[in-house]
Amino acid sequence: MSIARDLFTLMFFPAGLGLLAAGLLFQWVDRKLLARFQNRLGPRWFQPFADVVKLLGKEEIQPQGANPLLFAALPIIALAGALAAALAVPLFGLPPVFSYPGDLIVTLYLLSLLTLCIGLAGAQTRDRFSLTGALRVFTQLFAYEAPFILALLTPAVALMLAGAGGSWQINELAQSAAARAWFALTLPITFVVALIGLMGKLELPPFDAPEAETEIVAGALTEYSGRGLALFTLARAVELVVGLMLVTALYLGGTGQGALAAVLFTAKALGLLLVVVVLQTVLARLRIDQTVNLWWRLGSVLVIGQWLLIVLFRVLQ
Repeated sequence: MSIARDLFTLMFFPAGLGLLAAGLLFQWVDRKLLARFQNRLGPRWFQPFADVVKLLGKEEIQPQGANPLLFAALPIIALAGALAAALAVPLFGLPPVFSYPGDLIVTLYLLSLLTLCIGLAGAQTRDRFSLTGALRVFTQLFAYEAPFILALLTPAVALMLAGAGGSWQINELAQSAAARAWFALTLPITFVVALIGLMGKLELPPFDAPEAETEIVAGALTEYSGRGLALFTLARAVELVVGLMLVTALYLGGTGQGALAAVLFTAKALGLLLVVVVLQTVLARLRIDQTVNLWWRLGSVLVIGQWLLIVLFRVLQ
């Protein structure tokens, strides 16, 4: 009975249907705000749910030459990685389901599974659009991954250098951040790098070259349909929520106690989503070479510069 109860709990919240629903709602907010900023009406609130249900009911066609096992397994692994990453993150200001030492490192790598699976999904087919998209996915991965990871590790490094105790545990970092000034104010450079890196991880404009509709149809996922495409869509929706909540927990005051703290935490995450939508609206798509040349160099230099400022401030104290 204990195992059945645990499975039922995981299924519904937060690593199950509750998180999937939250991801689709966040996707709707993203699409709706983007449409309004572009003087369009945008979709109704149920449109992301209807899209997923429609895809789940469609026939899944496997392209000739694709590995059957990989073709079926990659969408499942992508969604499983995003859901597993959510277990250690304080979603909506609530305590994480499963917190352990070093979970920040594990979570960051679990969030990378989606990108790796999308790239492999395109690389295993013979379609030219899928192959081009896969090449762009892996190229862009090398551009944003290092700055993004370093930016999310910066609050832990700052606490260690400040003598406030060191930890690579997300929940402990979030609680420490709640007792201090927002790291977004004291570490503004890495906060911006983390937010932009999240946009690159989710392939949002201006980092949407891997799936540029006007150039390569749907990029690496051009050959996917039905259930596989639905699972990739759900994985991206879940990663949007987890990424925003993780940045909020580390940079925007951490977590507190009570219902009011949870509401404020969620409001801050939605505020980050608003900033992301504004950036999507005002910025044009970057070519893949521009993303690599600009962000790999600039992002890494900015993070290292912030770390040097932390060390210098510590020495001068």
